[in-house]
Amino acid sequence: MSTKPILSLGEALIDAVTRGHETREIVGGSLLNVAAGIAALNHDSALASWWGDDERGHRLDAFAAQRGISIIPGTNGATHTTIAHADVDDAGHATYTFDLEWDVPELGDLERFGHLHIGSYAATLNPGGDKVADAVEAFRRTGTVSYDPNIRPAVMGTPEDVRDRIEHLVERVDVIKASDEDLAWLYPGRSVEETMKAWAEAGCRLVVVTCGAKGALAAGPDGDVHAIAPLDVPVGDTVGAGDSFMAGLLAGLADAGLIGSTQAREALGSATWDQIAPALAKATVTSNITVSHVGAYAPTTAEVDEILRAHPELV
Repeated sequence: MSTKPILSLGEALIDAVTRGHETREIVGGSLLNVAAGIAALNHDSALASWWGDDERGHRLDAFAAQRGISIIPGTNGATHTTIAHADVDDAGHATYTFDLEWDVPELGDLERFGHLHIGSYAATLNPGGDKVADAVEAFRRTGTVSYDPNIRPAVMGTPEDVRDRIEHLVERVDVIKASDEDLAWLYPGRSVEETMKAWAEAGCRLVVVTCGAKGALAAGPDGDVHAIAPLDVPVGDTVGAGDSFMAGLLAGLADAGLIGSTQAREALGSATWDQIAPALAKATVTSNITVSHVGAYAPTTAEVDEILRAHPELV
């Protein structure tokens, strides 16, 4: 089993949420959430991102330090820290606009990391998007790679604008986690199962699709699609649920020695469902704990293990 850190490469930002006449600024960003989740689950976690040396950037620095995330030097090289403006209507629906800047700091020697996780608009928006793709190509020689498309239409544009780039990445990563809503946007009229099969045939060793309250679907190396049942928990909100699922999945796969090195890639490629299922159970529990809180809560290993012991049927 690799003990090298997991590197998350992508956005960290400030969410400016407006309800009525009140605006509240919250630390956020998909890749920052994943990095925090990984650290909370007792795995060494690093983040390469792009924010400013300003007050909002200093908040991101402090958030990462408090959660034990190592920040790649140069991450604070942006001219300003990205802000996602979310206007929430009376029905709770949010409309997003972004004041963003995205690039990738100098990553240095990638061999010091065992696994690279990428995702969201950071993998598609240039100039950083091309550098993310280059990092994937370089990283594949020494470790494993995961990807969460985490579609953001307000930044990505149309499916035609990003589909080729997303499929290029799909062909080069070992683990993919997407939501059914991501796939409906990316491939209108195509079933989730069709996309899972296509991505598995493209070479991805584990394809997972989350389906909200319905649970998740997973296709492993055997090509069969398996259903993962959800837990019945009270919902605070769904903020960060997908990122929490991703963190739990990566932590579980690392625990099983199925990510973190080229040898782990081979092991994942020949893994049985029984070997993969515990990681998916951890992902399910981690995500469900998050939705039972308000905000992008990152559960600890102790919290996750307590629920897994109480629900052995999940594994």
